[in-house]
Amino acid sequence: MKQVTIVVPEGKTNVGCLTGSFNILNAANQYWQRMGNRPRLEICIAGFMPELKLDAGFFSVHPVNINEIKKTDLLIIPAVSFHDNLAKKNAALISWISEQYKNGAEIATMCSGAFLLASTGLMEGRACSTHWNLATKFKRMFPNINLLPDKLITAEKGIYTNGGAYSFLNLVLFLVEKYFDRETAIYCSKYFQIDMERNSQLPFFIFQTQKVHGDELVCKAQTYIEENLTEKISFEELASKLAISRRNFDRRFIKATGNTPVEYLQRVKIEVAKNTLEKGRKSIFEVMYEVGYSDDKAFREVFRKITGLSPLDYKARYNKDAVGV
Repeated sequence: MKQVTIVVPEGKTNVGCLTGSFNILNAANQYWQRMGNRPRLEICIAGFMPELKLDAGFFSVHPVNINEIKKTDLLIIPAVSFHDNLAKKNAALISWISEQYKNGAEIATMCSGAFLLASTGLMEGRACSTHWNLATKFKRMFPNINLLPDKLITAEKGIYTNGGAYSFLNLVLFLVEKYFDRETAIYCSKYFQIDMERNSQLPFFIFQTQKVHGDELVCKAQTYIEENLTEKISFEELASKLAISRRNFDRRFIKATGNTPVEYLQRVKIEVAKNTLEKGRKSIFEVMYEVGYSDDKAFREVFRKITGLSPLDYKARYNKDAVGV
């Protein structure tokens, strides 16, 4: 039997991750036994505190003393609200996680739990995912980790990470299939009504123009881009206007925003297009022209690259009054 430990970090832990993980894994275990098998998992919720009050005190968790767990086969780190003292407040837990991994445990982390996992040093040079809204902060804090914010799930050398919010449900299904089998995972997906086919965060991205980086020159460039979406922008000319070489302009822009100037322009255009498709009754072609594209093929290719969907599919999914092209 495998020991699964759902850890409870100090801080604003997502109670949904705790209860959701426990309930799905427990249901998988019960289904597995109904199929004539011996129980596969022993599941517990553990931490260093006897009680943790969550969500303004409406919920409280009473974890098992984690010191009583000498060895676990799988440990799950739930989403936890990020703050500057997160690693310091969870130093003992970080040490315990590292020790368990060295002793053969696998690790699964959900959403912002990736910050806690990254603080162990185990992720250096490896692939990782987290909530798309935290990607810029994560990259700055952990530049040696290969962050893949478009991925719903990453798996590498016994470490599994996932994207944001309730996409943790897909990670749990992934773990069910790994520790049980495909049939059990399908059962859980039907029982809990979770779409097994999701594999990307792209359709859920909301691009936010990052301007708290402190580089005034880049802020000016960003503002210029945002105010001239319908124009054909020459970044050579823009760099010249800002009295900087194109090479240094690109370097500073990437450092500040995490995107090249061209990527930034594309993302701003597509974010405006997404909002228009969600809220209005304009056709795909009208939206395309409004954000400065004249080539239908180019617009559709960039839109799909950034959102994972075609403009028409995006409109059909997110605009209740959707009309045809």
